[in-house]
Amino acid sequence: MYELIEHLKQKQWLWQGNQTPEALDHHPTGFPILDKKLEGGLPKHGVVELQTAQGIGELRLLLPHLQNTSHERLSVFVQPPGYLSAEHLVDQGIDPNKVLLIYPQNSKEALWSAEQCLKSGACSNVLLWQSELEVHQARRLQVASETGDCLAFLLKGAQKSLFSLPVSLSMTLAPHALGLDITITKRKGGWPHKSFVLEMGTRWPSLTLQAQTPVVIPFPLRKQG
Repeated sequence: MYELIEHLKQKQWLWQGNQTPEALDHHPTGFPILDKKLEGGLPKHGVVELQTAQGIGELRLLLPHLQNTSHERLSVFVQPPGYLSAEHLVDQGIDPNKVLLIYPQNSKEALWSAEQCLKSGACSNVLLWQSELEVHQARRLQVASETGDCLAFLLKGAQKSLFSLPVSLSMTLAPHALGLDITITKRKGGWPHKSFVLEMGTRWPSLTLQAQTPVVIPFPLRKQG
């Protein structure tokens, strides 16, 4: 058993709960509460799994990170469900010349494209929309991201599975009137977190509902006499 555990540690397939990553090993997410839950932010490289429905704010969650990391290298979108608006990217401070859209013919080509971009060294972020992923495929993406010092985002629908993928971070997203309901289901070097609400009203007030101010009814003062 000892030899097996040591082998898993050497392969980086096993992490210990008392090993917490350094703050310098993270990218800030742009959301203080999420940085606090992740003890620093997003990893510098690796695979971040986002189990989410489409169009609930998953890209808005990543926009601050893309803004901060898309200046020198490319951000690649592999088989996204739609086309990005260049005007919106400019409005968010992202140079469209630093964005690459790839629409492969099938899932196999999508995985190959994502892996090549990750390990090329020319990219800061690779976002891959893929409904299903095998363990060995996730591991290849993980290795490629470390080779190219690039962060991979895997966006897929929420699925119940007996086995979790070998990724650096996994979060489940659900819609919420104030933004997103987030559950951190897996985090390398740390523990999972129960769900919490990430409010997005400050950045995108038109796309969220404002938190209602509680109505306080003062009691009448009792007359002294």
